[in-house]
Amino acid sequence: MQLNAEDGMTAGLLQAARALPKGAPIVIMLHGYRYSPTNPAHDPHRHILSPVPLRHTTSWPCALGLDGPADHGLAIGFGWHARGRLRAAYDQAGRTGQALADVVSRLARVSGRPVGLIGHSLGGRVALQAVQAADAGSIGRVILLNAAEFRDTAATALARPAGRHAEIINVTARENDLFDFALEQLLSRGKRRALGFGLETQRPNWVDLQIDAEATLDALDGLGFPTERGARRLSHWTPYLRGGLFDFYRAALCHPWALPLGLLRHNLPTRPHPRWSRLLAPPAALGAMRA
Repeated sequence: MQLNAEDGMTAGLLQAARALPKGAPIVIMLHGYRYSPTNPAHDPHRHILSPVPLRHTTSWPCALGLDGPADHGLAIGFGWHARGRLRAAYDQAGRTGQALADVVSRLARVSGRPVGLIGHSLGGRVALQAVQAADAGSIGRVILLNAAEFRDTAATALARPAGRHAEIINVTARENDLFDFALEQLLSRGKRRALGFGLETQRPNWVDLQIDAEATLDALDGLGFPTERGARRLSHWTPYLRGGLFDFYRAALCHPWALPLGLLRHNLPTRPHPRWSRLLAPPAALGAMRA
């Protein structure tokens, strides 16, 4: 189902959540910068949030397996205006997250289950702002894809009632270093650190997943999620374009009991690669995916 930030909760969405069978997940999908449902050329519902398969990119609902019968779960494509200057879009993401918190809280109440969130770039900021304001227990798993957000803001969200109950999988890549650096410089003059290296102080309900690290890909393969190998020097979009990752996201969001954070933490590498290690890597180190 489609929902835009300016619409607020709809009766149809509440009815769909109420009718879900026991165990069926609710997943809200959040796009990032430069999309806007008010602009047909940049409408996320015609792009990554499309309910039908696409040739030119990945349809998130299809990749999550939530494009079939209603008893498989409820996928909600959440659109918001993310165009204009970065500062304006960042501020708008904050307001959008506050609005999303109300949607999430109401969905959790009527359905009797926590809601999962997955967001890319500034969509990750929207998700964390929702975590900061939603009711306790209303949010289950959150998957951040190269989130355009700062460590201190994430730590604040985790300290709130919903944040203490939520579980965060922070998907990062050294391919995203230039985007993280730009966020830090443009929005904080370098005084704040982006989430590309996780939290300053680790939390039991937070796991980092560096998807361009061979050790991470080995761990995912060992857990039953073979994932495309190789790396690009620079990319903000590989968390949803790298082959195989959505199989992992689907399991993590729709069957979280099968992938407890303790299991992930035990198998994943504990230290990220240093910043700029991908950008400065020799060509042979990039492998088949390099651009």
